[in-house]
Amino acid sequence: MTDKRVYLYDSTLRDGAQTQGVDFGVGDKVAIAQALDRIGIDYIEGGWPGANPTDDAFFAAPPALKRARLSAFGMTRRPGRSAANDPGLAALLSTKADSVCMVGKSWDFHVDLALGIERSENVAMIGESVALAMTRMREVMFDAEHFFDGYKANPGYALDCVRAAYEAGARWIVLCDTNGGTLPHEVERIVGEVTEYIPGDRLGIHCHNDTENAVANSLAAVRAGARQIQGTLNGLGERCGNANLISLIPSLLLKTDFEIGLDRSDLAHLTQLSRLLDERLNRAPSRSAPYVGESAFAHKGGLHVSAVEKDPRTYEHIEPTLVGNRRHIVVSDQSGRANILARFRDIGLEVDPDDPKIATLVEAVKAREYDGYAYDGAEASFELLARRALGHVPDYFRLNRFRVMDDRRWNARGELVTESEATITLEVGGRQSMTVATGNGPVNALDSALRKALLPVYPALEDMRLVDYKVRILTPSAGTGAVTRVMIESADSEGERWSTVGVSPNIIDASYSALHDGITWKLFRAGAEVRAGD
Repeated sequence: MTDKRVYLYDSTLRDGAQTQGVDFGVGDKVAIAQALDRIGIDYIEGGWPGANPTDDAFFAAPPALKRARLSAFGMTRRPGRSAANDPGLAALLSTKADSVCMVGKSWDFHVDLALGIERSENVAMIGESVALAMTRMREVMFDAEHFFDGYKANPGYALDCVRAAYEAGARWIVLCDTNGGTLPHEVERIVGEVTEYIPGDRLGIHCHNDTENAVANSLAAVRAGARQIQGTLNGLGERCGNANLISLIPSLLLKTDFEIGLDRSDLAHLTQLSRLLDERLNRAPSRSAPYVGESAFAHKGGLHVSAVEKDPRTYEHIEPTLVGNRRHIVVSDQSGRANILARFRDIGLEVDPDDPKIATLVEAVKAREYDGYAYDGAEASFELLARRALGHVPDYFRLNRFRVMDDRRWNARGELVTESEATITLEVGGRQSMTVATGNGPVNALDSALRKALLPVYPALEDMRLVDYKVRILTPSAGTGAVTRVMIESADSEGERWSTVGVSPNIIDASYSALHDGITWKLFRAGAEVRAGD
């Protein structure tokens, strides 16, 4: 192995679990660990044994890993106890993990204030804990908590702490920017100075993102000699998060001469890995995430699109498919012919560039966006608009009327409840149909009534579900009479997601327009045939 090898340590299952609103179950931890292993991460930290039932259950039956080493996290021994007689260390060293990562203080301020012990006792706690772990585990790491703050305050003492772990045999001495307040030039300087006492191939870096510098700080540490990076998927972590491995991995592999455990075939699964985590957390992926976000390779201005069509390097720093992403041509009121034509190619629609309908469609998009439509976030609605302009979308059903009522009342158990009821009349399959359905809101009721009428005719809608619903007030000065824009995201069992838009002064009418487009797009993509009357 060359001195350019950088090892990646993922702490999503512990650091990420400290994110506000994140709560992993055992099944989540197993699935994420397996995905990290498949892509080629070197170390996967499973959690803190003894800290909670979830982590205990995970370590009791950890997943079998093929490429990664499983690591357990814990603390050095407590003051006043021997390492061999510390319950926390006992739990840490009795798991099925291949390695352990122990955290200890390295800032004299914390030793004095938080621990309230002699500074020499803290150094002894570090050395003795690592020495004991070395007799039980395959590999031992030491996380020097608040190292950069400690080094700036008292470099001699901070070095005493990390040297105690190094001399006791720790494979990795990890320098932690625990409060995320250190800047890249400071990290590079301090790590460079530490390499005069501890070899760089034994040093790691662990950065928090409180100044939006966690990724930059990690790269700066590697430049200075560190050869392990600790981070999390999508930058999960307490407060502002941790160093984002999803950004660090392609930056190291594609933009430096450092080596990591992933190759380019692994890299192609990066976007999928990022979105798997979001799916597990039941949250929408960040559209603006570097490398893997939906907008990372999106082009909106017509001049940009023209340039990208000639040579993608003009506005793209890498080829999107390298990280499993795709180029995304956005259609909006800034669009020109290049945007429209590029979007047609994306949806597999071959059109003569000189077709006069193209110019008409460009003007129609601009006019509709002036009215409040937003096609840069509603690709399915744009596709339908375009195909309708070219005469390619059948009318699967025709709505004659709908009525929605809300009923707020006390039920038989004395509980205040609100229920919505929707009645629709439409023509489908050559017949007129009227259906009634209830829901927990007017849009849910309307959606249920539509499905009730359409499913017997179009079974392809069975697996379609609404996964996101957003409303924006476009004319706030109009008060309750404002024009609203509704964006609906739908999904199916195949993993396909599509977004549609509706605009109206009436929020239910806007919602129906978005629902109608969502259903129509699904049927069109499924190749459904319009049912004629018997």
